[in-house]
Amino acid sequence: MEGSLAPRTVVDLAARYGARLSEQEVTAAYRVSDFAGFIETYKWVTSYLRAPRDYALAAERLAALLFAENVVYGEVTLSVGVMLLRKQDVRANFRAIREAVASFEKRGLRLQWIFDTVRQFGGAAAKEVARRAIELRREGVVAFGMGGDELSVPTSEFRDAYNQAAASGLHRVAHAGEIGGPELVREAVEQLGAERIGHGIAAVRDPYLMNWLANRAIPLEICPTSNVRTGALGLQLGRTALPRGNSAPVPEAPVREAPAREASNEAPVEAPHRVGETPYPVALRDHPLPQLLRSGIPVTLSTDDPAMFETSLADEYASLGEMGLTAAEILRIAESGFSSAFLSPNEKQQLLANFRQGAAALSLI
Repeated sequence: MEGSLAPRTVVDLAARYGARLSEQEVTAAYRVSDFAGFIETYKWVTSYLRAPRDYALAAERLAALLFAENVVYGEVTLSVGVMLLRKQDVRANFRAIREAVASFEKRGLRLQWIFDTVRQFGGAAAKEVARRAIELRREGVVAFGMGGDELSVPTSEFRDAYNQAAASGLHRVAHAGEIGGPELVREAVEQLGAERIGHGIAAVRDPYLMNWLANRAIPLEICPTSNVRTGALGLQLGRTALPRGNSAPVPEAPVREAPAREASNEAPVEAPHRVGETPYPVALRDHPLPQLLRSGIPVTLSTDDPAMFETSLADEYASLGEMGLTAAEILRIAESGFSSAFLSPNEKQQLLANFRQGAAALSLI
């Protein structure tokens, strides 16, 4: 959810804490060219999420965006690891989030939540995130996940956290094979029991792994624009090198909420400074999504951090044509979004039936 903060929302949040920003400044900061730049910008923008009302604003605007894009079901990732690092009240934040999206859920948008740990924070922090996810699993938390710098900490250090989550009935997801190699994708499945893999594009470098994922029907959550903007795609295709130094912990932000009519005493956080257009060594047409899909791996399409990457779900679907996918293949990806969801078989069947009915009405099938 944190990556959905549009420039206008960042401006509004910053104003609550005495920082004056323009939408142009935020847009410029969002134009990253590598993974280290993405991490830097992510730390900056989330520094304005300090109190439940801030999370409520972010959630309400995300729900409005999803509703406008005709999304009927979504599983939204929350960076609970960052909340805990900043000593925030996770339960209060989550309550505010749920209340903020309630009006959209009454209108047909259903949301469930994935509590996410940050890999570079380590195994002990992951277990604490898993514990919070377990506590709130009856309030809409459906899964435990992990993002961050996949090269920072060995996969084995997170086994206990994932086992803890699984024992409580939570689903498990993990980012792997984004900037790391194919071996990290397999480790996420074998060691952590991940049921879906975030990104996983490194699998294209290992035909045996692609076959292994296809045989086990492990879905890959593919985010094409993100892969271009973070440099992950260029890295996997051997066109860029990975800048290091991207594993520093997120600096703590005060949890005190500024009074409604007063500025916070905290000094404004300076936005990352970028000049001009950012060149990318790869384009969407270079993405291995078609190869992964045609190998038999279930593929879903997502936006990752849509505001930060200046994309939308509609934009991501439009990019599939640029990659040379057929209409039938695009429909297959859309259906995988439902079949790979953490829902009961009956719920999936109903959503798929509704989708196919709508597609047929538009002469798409």
